Amino acid sequence: MSGADGPRSPGEPWGGVRPFSIKTKLGALVVISVLITTGLSMIAVHTKTELRFITVFSMIATLLITQFVAHSLTSPLDEMNAVARSISHGDYTRRVRENRRDELGDLAQTINVMADELEAQDRQRKELVANVSHELRTPIAGLRAVLENVVDGIAQADPETMRTALKQTERLGRLVETLLDLSRLDNGVVPLRKRRFEVWPYLSGVLKEANMVASARATMGSGGSHTRTDVHLHLDVTPPELTAHADPERIHQVVANLIDNAVKHSPPHGRVTVKARRGAQPDSLELEVLDEGPGIPRSEWHRVFERFNRGAVRRPHGPGSDGGTGLGLAIARWAVDLHGGRIGVAESHRGCRILITLPGEPSLPS
Repeated sequence: MSGADGPRSPGEPWGGVRPFSIKTKLGALVVISVLITTGLSMIAVHTKTELRFITVFSMIATLLITQFVAHSLTSPLDEMNAVARSISHGDYTRRVRENRRDELGDLAQTINVMADELEAQDRQRKELVANVSHELRTPIAGLRAVLENVVDGIAQADPETMRTALKQTERLGRLVETLLDLSRLDNGVVPLRKRRFEVWPYLSGVLKEANMVASARATMGSGGSHTRTDVHLHLDVTPPELTAHADPERIHQVVANLIDNAVKHSPPHGRVTVKARRGAQPDSLELEVLDEGPGIPRSEWHRVFERFNRGAVRRPHGPGSDGGTGLGLAIARWAVDLHGGRIGVAESHRGCRILITLPGEPSLPS
C-alpha cells in the first residue's frame, strides 16, 4: 500500500518512521527476554520455587521467542536469495513478496524494481533484433530482384537499374547501422535526421519499391511477407508540390510496413491507396493508407499496433499472403512516435484506414 502522498520509493520508511524495523524487533526481543526472566524470578521468590527450575523455564521461553524472531528475519532472506539466483540465470519473471514494513521490505521492493528493469531491457534487445530482422527483408529482396533480372537478361545493367540497386544497398547499410546502435536505442536516444523533401516523388519511389519487392518475392517463393502481385497500389498527393519535414528513412519504414500490411489483407485484385495531404502546421503532413479488405473490428483498434499482434482476422486474404510476424505496425508506430506524431485506425466505410499525422518543422519563437 502507499500513503496519501503517493507510492513509497525504495528505501523510504513507511510514513517517515519504521514502526516495525529490525532494530525495533531486536530491541523488543531483549526487553521481552529480560521481562520473562524477571517475572519468573519474582514468581520463584513468592512461591519459593527452586531457582534452577526458573532458570530452565526462562531459557526455554527466551529460545522459543528468539527462534520465532530469527525465522521471521531469515525466511525473506532465503526467498530473496532464490529470486536473485533466478535473475542471475536470466529468469526475470520471479518477484519477492512485499509484505513487510521493515528494512527487508525495502530490500524486497528494490529487488523487484531491479528485476522489472532487467526484464524490460532484455525485452527491448529481443524486440530490436526482431524489428531489424523484419526490416532487412525488404532491401535484401529488392536488391536480389534487381540482380536476378540483370543476370537473367530481363533487365539491362543501365544506370537506372544500378541506381535502384545502389539505393537498396544504401538502405541495407542504414538498417545495419541501426542494429549497431543498440546501446543508444536501449538508452532511449534515437537520432532523427530530419530534412525537407518533396512528398510525391518520395512516395512514388516507396510504392515502386513495394511493387518490385512483391514481384521478387512471388518469383522466389519466399515467405515472411506478402507475395501479392494482383493488388494495385495508387498514390494520391494533394497538392502535387507538397513538401514535408521529417526523417525520410523512418517515414519509409512507416509507409512500407503499412502498404505491406494493407496488401496482405486485400481481396484478390484489390486496391491500396496512399494519400498525402498538408497538415495544419508548416511542413506538417497527413498520410492515409486505405485498403479494401475486411477491416479491423473497433474492439481491436487499440491493439493493432502492439508487437506480435496479428489482428482478429484468422487467415489473410488473397493468394500469396501469409500471417506475417505482427511487427510491421509496431515498427510504424515506433517511427511515428519518434517524430512526435500520431498514428491510429480511422473510420472507413470499407476496409481499413490508417491515419498518420506528422508535426513537421517546429515554429521558432518570435
